[in-house]
Amino acid sequence: MARRTVGKQAKSADGLVPARTNPARLYDYLLGGRDNYKADRVAGDRGIATIPDVQLGVQAQRAALGRVVRYLVRDAGIRQLMDIGTGLPTKENVHQVAQRFDPATRVVYIDNDPVVLAYARALLAENRETVAAEGDIRDPAGIIANPLVRHHLDWREPIGLLLCGILYHVMDSERPGDIIATLVDALPAGSYVFIHHLLAIDDPVSARLEEFLARTFGRVQLRTLDQVRGFFRGLEFVEPGLVPVADWRPDSPVSPELSAIARLACAGVARKP
Repeated sequence: MARRTVGKQAKSADGLVPARTNPARLYDYLLGGRDNYKADRVAGDRGIATIPDVQLGVQAQRAALGRVVRYLVRDAGIRQLMDIGTGLPTKENVHQVAQRFDPATRVVYIDNDPVVLAYARALLAENRETVAAEGDIRDPAGIIANPLVRHHLDWREPIGLLLCGILYHVMDSERPGDIIATLVDALPAGSYVFIHHLLAIDDPVSARLEEFLARTFGRVQLRTLDQVRGFFRGLEFVEPGLVPVADWRPDSPVSPELSAIARLACAGVARKP
């Protein structure tokens, strides 16, 4: 992996130490990575203090993503994946999991953060089946029309659309349902959609999580299970449906500690008829 170690005085490409926390770098820090800055570590430590098991939740999200990719490629026969809001390269990236089962699986990573794109392109310099393209989920038509995306994927064949940990950064006023509908409408029949989303539940931990994210990023929209289920309108759920993130086809029994924190997020995969 083409990764760099970021120390205390690490600087961004323009020579400045970032003062703001970035979702991808915060995620990296909570996963135990090193591609982050002081602002991200401060926010991460604040998150851990607020929700002691937050790292378990992040790990559960990452593990579920791996299981979903494995299912799509190994079991469902999907050979094309589009990951929107990819974040920084870390362990067990989508293309690594997918290409373990079929090296010819094509993957497109899409993000609107130039730092994320630079990392991804460095990582993928010698992987011809995987590319990183610029795009913003709030502009789904722009993603679909992106020449790199159009060229790299065969839009006559099924595609796996991955929306992992991104939709709760899209506010209701930005019409996430319409965004997803635009993306799904463009997918060929037989395609799959994966959504991971943080949940608004009647629980003090959920309230603390929402407060932490709002304070850190200024924009967060937790939703109920029924609201997230609405994003799958017109699609056919794969078993076990929309469930707490750790319960989506786990490889081993879920511990009580993981089960508790995993209630704050859901995961689901559905097929386009």
